[in-house]
Amino acid sequence: MKVLLAVLKQIHKPALCTGNPRCLSSGATSGLLPLGDEAPMVGSSPELVQKLRSQVEVRTDFITEAEEAAFLRELDPGLKKKRYEFDHWDDAIHGYRETERLRWGAACEEILNRVRSTAFPECSQLLGPVHVIDLDKTGYIKPHIDSVKFCGSTIAGLSLLSDSIMRLVKEDTPSEWLDLLLSRRSLYILRDQARYKFTHEILKNEESVFNGQRVPRQRRISVICRNLPG
Repeated sequence: MKVLLAVLKQIHKPALCTGNPRCLSSGATSGLLPLGDEAPMVGSSPELVQKLRSQVEVRTDFITEAEEAAFLRELDPGLKKKRYEFDHWDDAIHGYRETERLRWGAACEEILNRVRSTAFPECSQLLGPVHVIDLDKTGYIKPHIDSVKFCGSTIAGLSLLSDSIMRLVKEDTPSEWLDLLLSRRSLYILRDQARYKFTHEILKNEESVFNGQRVPRQRRISVICRNLPG
């Protein structure tokens, strides 16, 4: 367990994004361009939206309430033994508990297999442990890029318990950004350049606004699968 968590702690590569469009989260809608009718993504320009269409995906209602409850039954007993931390080792996460699991009950394993078959190429080698981040209502994840040394071209995550906003910002051009509405029980997938060239973050509750609409943040658990580099 300790060894696997040590590997997971090397995954996060924090990044400072001067010009990160946090000011747009105040409710201004000017310049926000939807990916499609009622799509859970908005971006800084039509060109960026078009570029990332094949690399960023949000599937709403990917799991049912019963399936979400199955994850909570497995995860909550262990998570509640931990305290929320507000001083992450690389300052990438604030107000969190985390763990990883190699083995799951039958119900959760079936769901994770569905995530894997949806998000990853066939025969893709996956990182063994599934990473779990329990984010407090007051917590948030700062802009970072997951290290290419420890994970490959694709990240896929289930969002449990709460809606939230994920923001992607191009690392060398902070005026280019994409906001994703991660609704409760949705699956997000980041691939290729969206994974390598853009930071991603989970916005604070007080900044959680999507296309001008307030999206209240509660406690959020993310269940994250990654493939191996190579």
